[in-house]
Amino acid sequence: MTQQELARRGTVSPAIKHVAEKEEVEIGLVIEGLAAGDIIIPANANHANLAHCGIGKGLRTKVNANIGTSSDFCDLNMELRKLQTAMDYGADAVMDLSTGGDISAIRRAVLSASTIPVGTVPIYQAGIEAIENHGAIVNMTVDGIFAVIEEHARDGVDFMTLHCGVTQASVARLKKQGRMTDIVSRGGAFLIGWMLHNDRENPLYEYYDRLLDLALGHDFALSLGDGLRPGCLADATDRAQIEELIILGELVERSREAGAQTMIEGPGHLPLNQIVANVQLEKSLCRGAPFYVLGPLVTDVGAGYDHIAAAIGGAIAAAAGADFLCYVTPAEHLSLPNVQDVKEGIIASRIAAHAADIVKGVKGAKEWDEEMSRARKALDWKTQARLSLDPDLSRQVHSKIPASGATCSMCGKYCAMAIVERYLGISASKC
Repeated sequence: MTQQELARRGTVSPAIKHVAEKEEVEIGLVIEGLAAGDIIIPANANHANLAHCGIGKGLRTKVNANIGTSSDFCDLNMELRKLQTAMDYGADAVMDLSTGGDISAIRRAVLSASTIPVGTVPIYQAGIEAIENHGAIVNMTVDGIFAVIEEHARDGVDFMTLHCGVTQASVARLKKQGRMTDIVSRGGAFLIGWMLHNDRENPLYEYYDRLLDLALGHDFALSLGDGLRPGCLADATDRAQIEELIILGELVERSREAGAQTMIEGPGHLPLNQIVANVQLEKSLCRGAPFYVLGPLVTDVGAGYDHIAAAIGGAIAAAAGADFLCYVTPAEHLSLPNVQDVKEGIIASRIAAHAADIVKGVKGAKEWDEEMSRARKALDWKTQARLSLDPDLSRQVHSKIPASGATCSMCGKYCAMAIVERYLGISASKC
């Protein structure tokens, strides 16, 4: 039985209880959100040692980190180091997007080592196996695709990106309108190539009930992928993107009728003035389903700093109602990220998520900032470091240029707070 089905029966599962305690919210809020489909708890029963995580309305904005090998670089130990870094710096979930090496073995190793929910994109493996066994991606079989999805489910994957809205109708919209960057979704490209070559409908859409049966059997969450997401600002919020979103909204309703947990993936590149509208569209068309956005990146010229471009967009999207931010690293568009890239991507996305949570009124968000403010007023550097998203970096930067007294080296003896306390007698304890 899925967490959604349990919630509809009023059953407080261990996962529901854990999420409520972790978020410091009433159990009733979690049950109500799960039952309605506004909240999901990706928690495959086959994923051992999982710390349950809730995503959706009324909960803290979550951050996902992407890791995984490529056809050019495959090192399992490196991916496990990335995973550990992601967990150490506060990622709420991780996706294994491996396309190189023994994909199944890598996924199982990640699942074994991860205490946070793990997501995958099964069509990658299905396409690669089709190349190895049948010579081309377009030679994938429907049974082969679903066999890979079932394998991921048996292994314990908690949520899967599935590009169910890439249909003949949405592809026709794309072809008629045209785009600057066409398709940037790898999974979407795999499926579109298959569909056009075979002149058939997307099997993930055509056989959606078969997909729901697998989700119900293993309680993995469906992350309905945006295979037609814009890959540059010029393509943002076009007909193909919205056509796909409309289809995904219809599939959300079918998922809820069946009792399967579902969230929606959102666009990767959006100008600032379209972000709020995109969130509102998703919430309206998809009946409040949790929204999982990649960034979004607010400019296309931030190469090497795309984690910053994404954090700007992520803060706006989350403040407008997005529930789950997929990080972007400095390596985005340039290379496979390394461990340091993973860290920087997570910190940037966590800043965006927390900034949005203050606006959302999420419990504890404003209080965290207020505690930091009191520590700054008191020139309490130890507490400031502890409260920072990256305590080690905070300590390192503070000691980089030694100060002559209790203040930092930026202002030295001219520190505004030290002067005010000395002459006006205002201490941190009175704030």
